[in-house]
Amino acid sequence: MAEKYEPKGRLGRIVHELEETTIALLLGLMTLLTFVAVVLRYVFNSQIIWSLEVILILFSWLVIFGVSYGFKITAHLGVDALTNALPSRGQRICALLAGGVTIFYAILMMKGAWDYWAPFAALDRTSGRWFPTGFEQTRDQAWFVTDQVPPMRWLFGWLEPLINQGEVYPKLPRVVPYVILPVGCALILFRVIQAVIAIARGTRSSLIVSHEVEDVVEEAGRTARTDDPYLGAQPPAGRA
Repeated sequence: MAEKYEPKGRLGRIVHELEETTIALLLGLMTLLTFVAVVLRYVFNSQIIWSLEVILILFSWLVIFGVSYGFKITAHLGVDALTNALPSRGQRICALLAGGVTIFYAILMMKGAWDYWAPFAALDRTSGRWFPTGFEQTRDQAWFVTDQVPPMRWLFGWLEPLINQGEVYPKLPRVVPYVILPVGCALILFRVIQAVIAIARGTRSSLIVSHEVEDVVEEAGRTARTDDPYLGAQPPAGRA
């Protein structure tokens, strides 16, 4: 069974706590907003118009940000039935090959994420079909806004003179929620490269947790049966 991830150094602990806090905050806000919206709708016959859109934004941030975190702590599931049949050297080679393919895919994701987000930030897309070869002139889409989310000018008002030619945003500009695309993909690429380096150094065996999840579930079940006398007790005679 793989060891539990432990951050190394003071900076590592700070970053790790920041990541966990961010994930918890996103999940908590999404849950709280969903609860409030349901109560308002079914109890008070009212609603928060922008709640659904904000929940979708929070959920997308949670997923994309969580992917990079999963690579860091080796939490992604996978199938290793074939590679486990190989000797340790073969397993390491396969893990490095898988890491190389994942890095290639992460680079493609990073390019696609930037090209999608850049126009909303009044920036240019990259040229090139697979890999960026430069920048190409792109139509400015910085004036695009979300459907219902308030503009929150007290927080994002500085964007109006920067990318919107001084025009007031009637709603939250799309550049704000969509920024998770390049940022999240950059984090994914960074964490995958970290993982591959760790595999090459021999301090990590794989990108995935795979079958070890079964061990964790089985161990949790044994612990529950041991701690709970009712789970471990035999059924009375004559009952199934």
